[in-house]
Amino acid sequence: AEQAEETAAKHFKGEDGLFLLAVDSDALGEALKWEPSRGGALFPHLYRQLTLEDVVWAQPLPVVDGAHEFPAGLGEASA
Repeated sequence: AEQAEETAAKHFKGEDGLFLLAVDSDALGEALKWEPSRGGALFPHLYRQLTLEDVVWAQPLPVVDGAHEFPAGLGEASA
């Protein structure tokens, strides 16, 4: 969750029309690679096209006062 917020702020600041997606990482198979970035944190990179069938949850990511507003409790289920 922290990575998503940091990435949105760094690369998509103020951009409207974004969606936050959840996917079943196991279903992506070998096409999903976890690679180090920013200080050694692992980031998911998908080496194929993402399809609608891959998405298990989606929510608009509104911009409020110039910053993306993430859902409350994001990431708690995976903790």
